[in-house]
Amino acid sequence: MGIDKSSEESQSSRLPWYFRTSIIVIALLSVGPLALPMVWFHPRYRMRTKVVVTGITIVLTYYSIVAVSGSFKLMMKLYHDLAG
Repeated sequence: MGIDKSSEESQSSRLPWYFRTSIIVIALLSVGPLALPMVWFHPRYRMRTKVVVTGITIVLTYYSIVAVSGSFKLMMKLYHDLAG
């Protein structure tokens, strides 16, 4: 009736659902930089991983803002051209 050390270690080393990589990727794709705390608080990610993911997220967010801004300006120009 001994305690199985391997199952005990696997249960204690198991991360909560919000630290699963798939959940973090979905969160980053859904809410962008708002999901970065999930990356930074992840206990198993190395510092390099956290910095790279943060950098990629910032760059993608910047280009998304630029694209949306350009689309909005074009839409407003077309609207003014239609209005006369």
